[in-house]
Amino acid sequence: MRRYLQMLRSWFVRLPLRWRLTLWYAVLITLALAAFAGALYRTVSASLHKNLDASLGRVASSLDYIIKQKQQESRTPLRRPFRRRHGVVLFEQPPLRRDTLGADSAGSEPDVVWMAIYEHILFNARTFLIQIADTSGTILWRSAGTQDTLPTFWELVQSEPLPPPYPLLKTVVVGGQHYRVAAVRSPLVEIVVGYPLTEIEQTLGELFAVLKIGLPLVVVIAVIGGYWLARSSLRQVDLITRTAQEITAHHLDRRLPMPASGDEIARLTATLNDMIARLEESFQQIQQFTSDASHELRTPLAILMGELELMLRRPHTAEEYQTALASALEEVGRLSKVVEGLLELSRAESGQTQMDWERLNFTELVAAVAEDFAVLAEEHGIALTTTLQPYVQIIGDRARLQQVVINLLDNAIKYTPRGGGVCVQLQVEDASAVLMVSDTGIGIPAEDLPHIFDRFYRVDKARHRTPGGSGLGLSIVQWIVQAHHGSISVESSEGSGTSFRVRLPLDPRDGRAYAESERVQPVRSR
Repeated sequence: MRRYLQMLRSWFVRLPLRWRLTLWYAVLITLALAAFAGALYRTVSASLHKNLDASLGRVASSLDYIIKQKQQESRTPLRRPFRRRHGVVLFEQPPLRRDTLGADSAGSEPDVVWMAIYEHILFNARTFLIQIADTSGTILWRSAGTQDTLPTFWELVQSEPLPPPYPLLKTVVVGGQHYRVAAVRSPLVEIVVGYPLTEIEQTLGELFAVLKIGLPLVVVIAVIGGYWLARSSLRQVDLITRTAQEITAHHLDRRLPMPASGDEIARLTATLNDMIARLEESFQQIQQFTSDASHELRTPLAILMGELELMLRRPHTAEEYQTALASALEEVGRLSKVVEGLLELSRAESGQTQMDWERLNFTELVAAVAEDFAVLAEEHGIALTTTLQPYVQIIGDRARLQQVVINLLDNAIKYTPRGGGVCVQLQVEDASAVLMVSDTGIGIPAEDLPHIFDRFYRVDKARHRTPGGSGLGLSIVQWIVQAHHGSISVESSEGSGTSFRVRLPLDPRDGRAYAESERVQPVRSR
């Protein structure tokens, strides 16, 4: 059994989604309709039986009431000649006492009691079978057409608890036919009223036939409609699938068609389009990175190869060999910088770089780096000034933060012409340490500012090589700042200079107030 279930499950899983949805819908609608049909059948059956029981009880109670009332109104003896009138048979019985239901002599007309019963039967909508007996069980009245005698009151009450309910309702078999009977007993008579269940059975049979034909028809219509709905709903998915199959690494500019419905499919399409856009951007960055890395590595390798080939063509003096080796060493150093930068960024993106977190005085760190660069700035004829707020305490990696300040100062001095100036500022703003490195250099065009932190990005399209640069400095700076939960921004105008702004969170455990900012003496180049 388990094997067949596994085979069925395997077959179901391999079906297309639209067929699986249709089958699930068909199973659920079939179960729902079957439950509804069963509930409807039981409800109709219970309602018909309840109405019949109520009618039987009313007839039996009415007859009991008529007999009591008429017997009190007329205390004369009752006569019941043997005659048939409109389906009512009156049986000849020996005379009974005056205070009981009976007749005095044969041949007389029925008295008021029997006339009242007769009228009640004639004007009743249903042809109930009525049987009236005296308290001893002797049948006094029985409806015409009744081939077999209905059970007496005492026969019906045998299996019932005492006292029996009023009226007593039971289902009996008379002459091979099922009857529903109601029985009441009074001091004068025992009344049993019956009605065949064939009418109810016929009605229920017709209802069952309608359900037996209608339910499968409804299920078939529902399955067809479900398949059509599933197919219509998944048509957009098919279109998305075909379009996605056509999108390759060379066609990432294409987008999936956006439906106008605004439903789940539309949200899925928007998400996929966003993903494709990110993939396109990533591919472009990879292509740009490959091109830039190739350029950065090719140039020093070409210089190195040229120097070595030149040295091998003919003998040279010791001084020429020394010059060539120095040039080769410089290019090897450039290659080493590029490779180290790439490895550092790769480790950072893969989460393999570990930070040595410590509580440090950022003011002292910036001042120490600025003091080291003061000599370099003086050699280039650049005025380096610092304005640092004292004792700015942060949590960070000392070596990484030194790398940030070194890169920013190196770029500022490198792109500032002789006679210009570089300013380093450190202050506290909104629970953050803000470092600003500004210069009066050549500036950056506005169209290049969004890409200034990209790897190997060069402001000039010819990718002018700056001595000692690897094209990865600002990318590494941005990563270090973001790893410290900070941010970096740049403002520049071409020909007027550039200003980098680094914002780092202060040490949350430091309770010092920064209301009064003391100034560190500016470090100026001569």
